[in-house]
Amino acid sequence: MNVKQKTIKREVSVSGVGLHTGANVTLTFCPAPENHGFKFQRIDLEGQPVVDADADNVTDTSRGTTISQNGASISTVEHVMASLIGMDLDNVLMKLDGPEAPIMDGSAILFIEALESAESQVQDADREYFQIPHNITYTEADRKVEIVAMPLDDYRFTCMIDYNSPVLGSQHAGISSIAEFKKEIASCRTFCFLHELEYQLQNNLIKGGDLNNAIVIVDKEVTTEELNHLARLFNREDIAVAPQGILNNMDLRYQNEPARHKLLDMIGDLALVGMHLKGHIMAARPGHAANVAFAKKIKAAIKKEKNKKVQRVYDPTAKPLLDTVQIMNILPHRQPFLFVDKILELTKTYVVGVKNVTMNEDFFRGHFPGAPVLPGVVQIEAMAQVGGILVLSTVDDPQNYLTYFLKIDNVRFRAQVLPGDSIVFRCDLMEPIRRGIAQMKGVGMVGDKVVVEAEMMAQISKVKNSETANS
Repeated sequence: MNVKQKTIKREVSVSGVGLHTGANVTLTFCPAPENHGFKFQRIDLEGQPVVDADADNVTDTSRGTTISQNGASISTVEHVMASLIGMDLDNVLMKLDGPEAPIMDGSAILFIEALESAESQVQDADREYFQIPHNITYTEADRKVEIVAMPLDDYRFTCMIDYNSPVLGSQHAGISSIAEFKKEIASCRTFCFLHELEYQLQNNLIKGGDLNNAIVIVDKEVTTEELNHLARLFNREDIAVAPQGILNNMDLRYQNEPARHKLLDMIGDLALVGMHLKGHIMAARPGHAANVAFAKKIKAAIKKEKNKKVQRVYDPTAKPLLDTVQIMNILPHRQPFLFVDKILELTKTYVVGVKNVTMNEDFFRGHFPGAPVLPGVVQIEAMAQVGGILVLSTVDDPQNYLTYFLKIDNVRFRAQVLPGDSIVFRCDLMEPIRRGIAQMKGVGMVGDKVVVEAEMMAQISKVKNSETANS
């Protein structure tokens, strides 16, 4: 049975300060429609711009993960993103009245609790997974970073960290399924070394820093004067070095809490792939820059898989979702230039349509009348019309729009199409439709044989009235 997409039932807000900016900020999780995905909205800026939670929008990974789009940026998104994946959600809009997500207690547990209070809502659309098809690897030799994704029918993580620190040592963490996120990972807090904390304080880089939202690892000899100075900065008393080699501002929730937090960060950064994943992710010494680079590598693999020929065999005689009359209510084309006879499937990301080839079509009088073959240009036009159904299904009044080609690439004619054949076309979006522009991969099959394939870019353009569109 297909897994359905999920959102939340009601809005829920959390408030806190940004770790790096020190700004007081409120983050509101909002329900979102099917196929919306995860998006942030800066409601404090003019026009309230929206930023897609996408690896391609990452602009900084130096002190957390920052995404930017439409003139707006949101920093430190990784803990929020990890909570969304940990709660098994698909579609959420996050409204933010500042430039950075609140750090809360340095973990994801308070986001998890807020989302639990909002409750999840099952939606009608099927969830689309990307199942890792083969080993995907990423390495940074100078930093000894290694990440690999391996095929698995679940979402599993294994993480190792090693900072050459005698206090921290080499640590490992793992979960066998993403379902373990809340219990095993969500409450694990961010950490830093004392020398990093001092540098950041001196350079005013952690304006929202607090000894309540980070584990501080003491990696050097520290004097009483230095500890007293830190106590004054953070308005604390009796700061000392605990036996575990950390400042005594807090107790560890797990002996390997730093490794578990790195795993949390990795889950959040990989959420920027934009799809739920199935695979086993193993990482040595990961960080935000490596995580995002790896996410982009997975995105490239997703695009490559989507661009492969679709080999599913459809029954051209199956009961149509849309018949010819219904198709004419969407497409402006009419006989003799309407080349789609029925639509078998139509989703947010792909469409399947049928073109029946008969000898009485007018072009066979001049196109090899002694050995009739369906012209290649007609095949491409029929494929484009099927794709047009997909694009026009995104607007409420398709009769008032026309679809225009912008580009056709990588056209291949694999076999002849003859009278009596039925071509089944499937067109898949290669990426989300933006500003009315769609990029699609189209494949035409007769039976189980691919006869034509192409990549197409098209744009829908609104016309002034429906009479013009249907003329």
